[in-house]
Amino acid sequence: MIFKELVSKDIKNILKLTQQLNSETSIKILNELQQEMFTFRNYKCFGIYKNDELIGLSSGWMTIRLYSGKQLEIDNVIIDKPFQSQGYGKILLDYIENWALKNACKTIELNTYVENSRSHKFYFNQGYKVLGFHFQKYIGTNIKNLNK
Repeated sequence: MIFKELVSKDIKNILKLTQQLNSETSIKILNELQQEMFTFRNYKCFGIYKNDELIGLSSGWMTIRLYSGKQLEIDNVIIDKPFQSQGYGKILLDYIENWALKNACKTIELNTYVENSRSHKFYFNQGYKVLGFHFQKYIGTNIKNLNK
């Protein structure tokens, strides 16, 4: 396994995986959003490679929360479908956790969709716990409307 911090020049490979997680969003919109994410200095994107092929990734945001201190909030945890349920998700999260520790983070946080029970089981097995509810209010154009 090779781990790499991904950068904007890796977007073509990143999009192959993000499409699996966001199948209703056009590749054009995913590309635009990913390009914009890379413009933020607190944004990190981690990749796991097997035989020079990107098989998984997760991105994250360095933040500071009053209730937890410095943290890495991870998002878009994706393992390519042919490699799922083979331990690569755990390997990727272990790598990210070590990276966060080396960068003085006190916690790692993430969100997962309510209906994604498979991911809930995975995160519980990795030692994560539910803290509360994630609320959202659209105040602009809904991403799904951009696809039309």
